[in-house]
Amino acid sequence: MENDTNNWNTSEDINSVGKGKLDSLENNIKELESMIKERNTLSNNFIKEGEGMKSNIKTFLIENSPEGEGDSEFARERSELRKKQIEISELQLNEKVNCWRDIALLKKEFRENIKELNEKKSRSDMLGRILSE
Repeated sequence: MENDTNNWNTSEDINSVGKGKLDSLENNIKELESMIKERNTLSNNFIKEGEGMKSNIKTFLIENSPEGEGDSEFARERSELRKKQIEISELQLNEKVNCWRDIALLKKEFRENIKELNEKKSRSDMLGRILSE
């Protein structure tokens, strides 16, 4: 009867155990950080554009203010422009809320990924210590 012995070489394999999952989590974390920054930038750009539009409307209204009895058609157009300013302000407020909500969800996912990454690294380190003893 032949004496079969399994020689396990764990020194090379231990580093590759779960490496794919760790790499994937690290990539997800980087991507989430990028998404948070991009969402913030997008929101800030939207707010700035809205401010620019409102400023242009305000400037137009000031430059074209009636000096006396105004034409009723022009008065109606001025009123419509003021309504547009209000609509833009409402859109900006909605954007701020939506941005906050989106970033909160991304940060939640970010924290979950960090937690999972830390747990997996801890397990991997523990397994490495056990196998090296």
